[in-house]
Amino acid sequence: MATISSNLLFIAFILYLVATLFFGGSIKSKKELNEKKETNKWGKIAVVLTIVGFIAQLGYFITRWIAAGHAPVSNMFEFTTFFGMALVGAFIVIYFIYRTTLLGLFTMPVAILVIAYASMFPKDITPLIPALQSYWLHIHVTTAAIGEAILAISFAAGLIYLVKAIDQTKLNKRNFWLEVVMFALVAVLGFVAVSTVFSAASYHEKFNWTDKHGTVAVVEYTMPAISGPHAGELLTKDGFKPLIEMPAFINAKKFNTVIWSLMAGILLYGLIRLILRKRIAAALQPLVKNIKLDFVDEISYRSVLIGFPVFTLGALIFAMIWAQMAWSRFWGWDPKEVWALITWLFYAAFLHLRLSKGWHGEKSAWLAVLGFVIIMFNLVAVNLVIAGLHSYAGS
Repeated sequence: MATISSNLLFIAFILYLVATLFFGGSIKSKKELNEKKETNKWGKIAVVLTIVGFIAQLGYFITRWIAAGHAPVSNMFEFTTFFGMALVGAFIVIYFIYRTTLLGLFTMPVAILVIAYASMFPKDITPLIPALQSYWLHIHVTTAAIGEAILAISFAAGLIYLVKAIDQTKLNKRNFWLEVVMFALVAVLGFVAVSTVFSAASYHEKFNWTDKHGTVAVVEYTMPAISGPHAGELLTKDGFKPLIEMPAFINAKKFNTVIWSLMAGILLYGLIRLILRKRIAAALQPLVKNIKLDFVDEISYRSVLIGFPVFTLGALIFAMIWAQMAWSRFWGWDPKEVWALITWLFYAAFLHLRLSKGWHGEKSAWLAVLGFVIIMFNLVAVNLVIAGLHSYAGS
C-alpha cells in the first residue's frame, strides 16, 4: 500500500509539471478573453492534466491514510504534501469560477515547489506520538492547511498583478522587493537541489548534543554542519566541524538546512539571472501583458475572503479545542501558536484595510504576497528552526 501511495504522488507530480508547460503554451498561443471566459485547447489540456494529477494525489492521500491508520498530516512530509494538494484543489475551484489559465501558470509552479520541498523530508510511516492520537488531528491540521492553500491563491494573483503593474525598466524599492519574492521561490528550489545532492552522496555525520532541558542526545546531520548543535561533540571520524554553535532553543540541524538552502538559492538565482540577463520579474512580464489588473485584483481579494474563515476555523478555533483536550489549556504561547495568530491578525488587517481604507490594486497585491511570506515562514522557519510543542512537525 505504501508503494502504491508513493507511485501515485510521483504520477501527480509529473502531471503537474506537464500541466504547467501547457499553461505556458496557452498564454503564448492566444490572448485570454476574460470577459467571455474563453480558454484555448492548450489551456483545456492543462486543466485536465491538473485535475487528473489532483485525483492521483488524492489517491496517494487515501492509500497512505489506509497504510498508516491515521490521516497523513502528522509530520513535515505528510503535512506539506497535503498543503500542496490543497493548493492545487483550491486553484481548480478558482479556475472554474474565473476561467483564467494565467493563474495556473503562476499557481502550479508554487504547488510543484511545495511538493518537491516535502519530498526532501523522511517519508517513512511512523506511529503517532501520544499528543497526536486524536481525531482532532484530522480536523485541525487539514482545515488549517486548506485555509492556507486558498490564501495562497491570493499570493499567485497578487504576484501576477505586481509583475504587470510595476515598471521593470526602473530600479526602485518596488522592483527590489518583488525580486526578493522571486529569490525566495528560487531558494526553495535550491533546498530541493542541495538536499538531493547530499542524499545521493549518502552524506551523514553524528553529534552528541545537549538540549534546552539539559538532556544529552545524538543527532545525525545529512549535510555538512555549518551550524552545530548546542554543546555538540562530533562523533563521526573526519566529519565536518561546525563553524558556529547554536543555542539549545534553536534546532541546529534544521537551521543548518536553511543555511545550505539559502546558499544554493543564491547560486541558482545567479545562474538564472545570468541566463535571462534580466530580473526574473522582468522576464515574466510579457506573459501577463493581456491580463486585466482589476480581474486579478478581484481573484486575490475573493481568495482571501474565502480562505480567511477556513483558516480561522482550522488554525485557531479547532486548534484551541484540541489544545484544551491535549494539554488542558487553550493557549500556551508555543511558537507555532504565536505565528498562527500572527497570520490570522495579518489577514484580518488585510480585509480591514481593503474594506475600510480602500486598499485596492497594488497595495492589496503587496499584502497578498506578504501574507504568503508569513505562511511560508510559519511552515519553514517555525517548524524547522524554533523548538516547541509542534517540533514533531519538523521530523
